[in-house]
Order: sequence, then C-alpha cells, then structure tokens
Amino acid sequence: MKRKWGLTAVMAVIMASVLIGCGSRQSGQGSASAGSEETKQNSESSVEAGNTGSSGTLTVAIWDKNQEPGLTEIMKDFTEETGIKTQIQVTPWEQYWTMLEAGATGGSLPDVFWMHSNEIARYSEYGMLLDLTDRIKSSDKLDMDKFPKDIVEIYNWEGTKQYAVPKDIDTIALWYNKTMFDEAGLPYPDQDWTWETFANAAKKLTKPDGSQYGFALRPTNDQAGWNNIVYDMGGYVISQDKKSSGFSQEGTVKALTFLTGLMKEGYAPPYEVIAENTEEALFEAGKVAMITQGSWMLPELCNNDYVKANCDIAVLPKDAETGRRVSIYNGLGWAASANTGMPEEAWKLIEYMGSKEAQQKQSDLGIVISAYEGTTENWVKAYPDFNLKAYLDMMETLVIRPYSKTTVTWNNMTNEKLIDAWTGARSVEEVCKDIDQDMNAMLAQE
Repeated sequence: MKRKWGLTAVMAVIMASVLIGCGSRQSGQGSASAGSEETKQNSESSVEAGNTGSSGTLTVAIWDKNQEPGLTEIMKDFTEETGIKTQIQVTPWEQYWTMLEAGATGGSLPDVFWMHSNEIARYSEYGMLLDLTDRIKSSDKLDMDKFPKDIVEIYNWEGTKQYAVPKDIDTIALWYNKTMFDEAGLPYPDQDWTWETFANAAKKLTKPDGSQYGFALRPTNDQAGWNNIVYDMGGYVISQDKKSSGFSQEGTVKALTFLTGLMKEGYAPPYEVIAENTEEALFEAGKVAMITQGSWMLPELCNNDYVKANCDIAVLPKDAETGRRVSIYNGLGWAASANTGMPEEAWKLIEYMGSKEAQQKQSDLGIVISAYEGTTENWVKAYPDFNLKAYLDMMETLVIRPYSKTTVTWNNMTNEKLIDAWTGARSVEEVCKDIDQDMNAMLAQE
C-alpha cells in the first residue's frame, strides 16, 4: 500500500526546487527503491542522456513497452515539426509510481509523463504538476470538448486547474480461443451471450486433467475483469458522489459470488497459479480458453504467434436480468512536472500529443484507442486478423473506472481482501462486508 505524501515530502520538494531554481536539472532520475538492479541501471543511463539543461531533450516517462515504438514514431513527427527532441523512458507499472514518487520528493521528475486516475489527486494536491489551464485556453491546436468529459474531469483539480491532457480511452472485450471452441463443438461468443452462456462455455472448455481451463481472472484485475460484471448485475464499486462503497450492494455481492462460484467448480486455474501468472500469459500459452482484457493490450496479444493462429475477440457477455453490457473505461493523461527545466517545450509536446493529428496517428498505428472524437475509424484496421470492432461496440454502455482521491489505498485493500473470496477461505458476503466497512472509513477521511 502506498503512503500518502506528508509534510516531510512536501518540504523535500520545496527545498529541491529552491536548490534547482530555474536553471538546469536532471530529469527522469530513478532510484534504487524503484525495483530491480536493471531498473536502477536504466534510470542512471537515462539521467545522463536526459539532462534537460545540457542536451535540450525532453524526458518522457511511460510504463507500457508495447506502446513505445508507436509513440516514438509520433514524437519523431513532433521533433521534425518543432525541433524539440524527446527521449522515452519505459518503467514497468510495478515500479513506475515508485520512480515518480522518488522523483517528486527529490525534485527530479521526468519532464513529461503518463498520469493515471489512481494517482492524479495526490500529485495535484501537492503541486507536483505543471498547470496547463491557461495554456490550454490559448491553444489553437487543442479542443478539450473533443475529449470525453469524464476523462477531462479526472485530470481537473477541484474544478479550477487542468493538470493533464487526455491521451486515450480504453474499453474491455472478451478474448477467446477459436481452436478450443471448435474442439468443444461450441459456437463462438457473440452479441447474444449472457454471463450464464459464458459459465456454460467455461464448464465445457475445462479439461478434467487441469491442462485447460475455461477462463482465468485475478482479483487484482478490476477494470478489465470483475468490475464489468459487477456493474452488469446492478452493483457498483463506489457511489457517484465518491462518498460510499458499493460492496454492500446486492448486485456487487451477486457478481462476485457468480465469479468465485465458477472458480470453486474448477473452471479457472487455482489462485496459486493465477497469482504467479497473468491471464494473458496463460492465454498465450494455450492454457485458458477465455479472458477479458483491455484494449491497451492489443500490441501484446495481437502480435503473439499463438494468439494470431488461434484466437479472436468478441464483446463482453451481458447480464440476462438487467440486460446491461457494461465496459469500465478509463483514459491516461499527458502531464508535466511543475519543476521541469523546459516548461514551454514540455507544454508543446503535450499540446501536440493531444492534437487531432497525433491522436489520429495513435489510433491508425493501433497503439490504443485515441481519446479525440472522430479518430477511431482506422483503429480497427490496425490488426485486420482480429475483430477489433468488438472494443468499439463496447462503447455503447461505458462506466468510468471507479476512483476517488484515495483510490490506491482502498483499491489495494480491496484486492488483498478479495483473495479470500477467490480462494474460498471466506464467503463473498463476509469479504464484501469487510471491504465495505474499511472502504467507507477511508472515504470518510478524504
């Protein structure tokens, strides 16, 4: 569980700012606490290469290696247009926020970096981000009305300051193994599938010897996993006013009971297996027939040889009772350090990445679904062997990813407690009651 910054951290940042002033500084510096020795070495080499004061190169931090090639191509266009150089640094999600936190407390954040709904509140609260409000208002390249309102609001602090420009949006769909379906004599998933259809298919696709399971799902896979069925069945994770938990809701308990029931029947790998392997890794290895996954995983899955030969995509099942087919969606934001030594250059990059031109190319390259209205038409053509349209069809009923000021705190708690439900150590009702109580206490402190 990540600690919330306190006065000591704030003072450290202030002191670092005083020492650095407006001159040169090292950008994108990592720390030993960020993860492995390899991460440390990568960070050290990045510092040498990315000193904004001497090289004039913007350091750009992201966490997804699959997006790096496409973003590099877009930023090459940016450099050709503006003369401003960029250097992308990839730090895996597991170490990314530790790296940023170390940079924030040490006054050496990357110049430009990805921001997430989990973390925007604390970075905004403590003034770690460059205020983009006035720059956005005077821009002739950006039109914030072209982005989904929900995503824009995520990165707006208390209705006054805009700290990030939307990068993308994502939806969730069902991946399935056509070869396994053919062998089991089952029709492929389609618009008529319900969660009961899914359950029946999972049963028939599971082999008694443990060599193949119907589906796989981790308790930590919230947005791309169990969140969707919770909202399908009439539950929710957090109330719209962000003041109360939804884990006492009948629909929430019903959905989690449904999923854990399938696990108890043995239609999914045991928790010990799923704790050590991601769903997509098991899917790519031909161990599971179905997974639910976000559109951000296309470069990973669509370029895997086994997946290309055996698999495809469909919309998520719907709930038979409510008729709902929900996709939880989210969107990253492009943000900049408040203390960057190159504020105007950082802004120009963010402005460019939010322009229709760059957003169109992001979709055309199949990197992710761009957030800018009207730029998704060619996205479905990026991987013609797969039914990418399923992800766009999931936009019919969107629910923004549950978040609040302390998302990380209650999200970590929820994921940890759900393990007992996944393993059957305690009933779903007991686990949800505990989560509800703890989450409400956390929300009351916001």
